[in-house]
Amino acid sequence: MNSTVVKSTSLAAVAYDDIRELLRLEFQSQAIYEYFGVPPAVHQALLRSASKGSYFNSVIRGRFPYARVSNSQAGERRPARRAER
Repeated sequence: MNSTVVKSTSLAAVAYDDIRELLRLEFQSQAIYEYFGVPPAVHQALLRSASKGSYFNSVIRGRFPYARVSNSQAGERRPARRAER
């Protein structure tokens, strides 16, 4: 999974696994979430976006199933949630 540190008031880093279509977002709050079934084009557009937070809120949030990854132990995950529609 390749990770990119981003310049954003909302996000700190973006990581993506092409094979699993898994997007991992680390927020400035240090909370880490994984989003499932995210197409490569969405990941690429997020990285190109002038406002990462706005792009996240309008394109990703509520549209993909996700799980919060524990801050202290990256291997521990909470159950996946369904995307809100």
